[in-house]
Formats: sequence, structure tokens, C-alpha cells
Amino acid sequence: MTGPRPFLLVSARPEVEAVGPEYESFRGATGLDAGRLEHLRLDVDPLETVDLAGFAGVMVGGSPFNVATPEHRKHPVQVRVEADLARLAEHALEADLPVLFTCFGIGVLTRVLGGEVGREHPEQAAAVELRLTDAGLADPLTAGLPPRFQALAAHNESTSRLPDGATLLASSAACPVQLYRAGRRVYATQFHPEVTPADFAARAQVYRHHGYFPASELAAVRERLAAASISEPQRMLRRFVDLADA
Repeated sequence: MTGPRPFLLVSARPEVEAVGPEYESFRGATGLDAGRLEHLRLDVDPLETVDLAGFAGVMVGGSPFNVATPEHRKHPVQVRVEADLARLAEHALEADLPVLFTCFGIGVLTRVLGGEVGREHPEQAAAVELRLTDAGLADPLTAGLPPRFQALAAHNESTSRLPDGATLLASSAACPVQLYRAGRRVYATQFHPEVTPADFAARAQVYRHHGYFPASELAAVRERLAAASISEPQRMLRRFVDLADA
């Protein structure tokens, strides 16, 4: 008898010191052991090196890349990563593959679907309060979450116009599009559902010069993050796994 199919974590960030911790954050949040959570680094290996049909679901990590960066200024690695994530989005929608895009991934999905990405709604590295929409209160992924809950966010760009046909599931005061669903089982979050406050504080050290907060405020940012209490985003990730396994 064969066991349950594995899941795939797709990493889109090129910083080696952040990739391993990101994998461990997803593994811990989902409850998947290393045997069920495989890992693909798009900055190293292209999407075509894996058979997506072999996975129960796919999760996409974050990245310091910005979709809204002018094309002529994008590094060749970013161009290749974006193209592969776009292919993943198109395949997921066509094949009804459960995929959860996070952070940078929401921008790629938004562009694929014809929405708009801009820099009107940035959020510094911090815990933010998310509010579920009526659709979010009823969606299979988020129906069990409280109407309001804390999540960790840090981004310079976000969805400025929701794609036609997408269903908005959650917002925050500073960022109107924090979570949406496209099709039946493709989701995208602006926030980072996988990290604990300690994880995010460590990640802040790696990305202190990427514009998510003034680098001189690193100690204060890490202290603020360490004091946060976050639980519901990890519950959402476990729910994603359960739904994909069903």
C-alpha cells in the first residue's frame, strides 16, 4: 500500500541563510515531517525538474524580489523565478492542484490573473490584525479561524487591484488584500503564515537592508516581533494540508 503523497515547498528567495529556516518554518507550521515535505529552490533548479502530479499540494515561500520592479532592472534569476511561478499558477488553476502562494507569490499570481500590483500599501515587519471577509468566514480554508486574528507581515508591494473572479478572504487596515482564493483551490497570502515571531525576528536580521524597516531599527523590530503572539496562520496552513490530503 502506498502512503500519502508528499507536499512541495517552492522557495523563491536566493539568500542561502534564509532558505533553510524558511523550509523548517513551513515544516513546523504544517506538521509535515521531512519525508512528506519536499523542497525546490527555484533560484537553483527550474520548475520542470519536478513532477507536479506527484504532489498533494504546493506551498510557495516568500522573496525579497518585487513584481513591480521595472523589467529592465530585474536580475535574470528573478525573471526566471517569476516565469516558473507563473507557470505553476497556470498549471494549478488548470489541473485543480492545491497551491498556496505567499508574499512575493501573491504578486505573481495577481499578475497572471490580470490584477494589479503596486506600492500603495506597504507594511513594515510587524504583527498586523487581519479581518476575514464574509467569504473568508465561509471558505473551507479559513472558516475555522476567528473573524480577527494576528499575522506577521513585511512587504514593499501588494495587490492594488484584485483580479477579476478572485475571492477576497482577508484584509488588514493598511493592506486591503491580505488573502484571496482563485479558482477552487489556489490561495495567496500577502502575510507570512509559516513563521513564528522568533522565526520572523531571525529573518529580519537577514533582510535588514531590503527596505522593510530602517536598518538602524533592527533591534527594536526584533524586540517587537518577539513579543507578538501568533497562532491562527499556522492553523490555516495545517488546514491547507488537510484539505489537500482529503
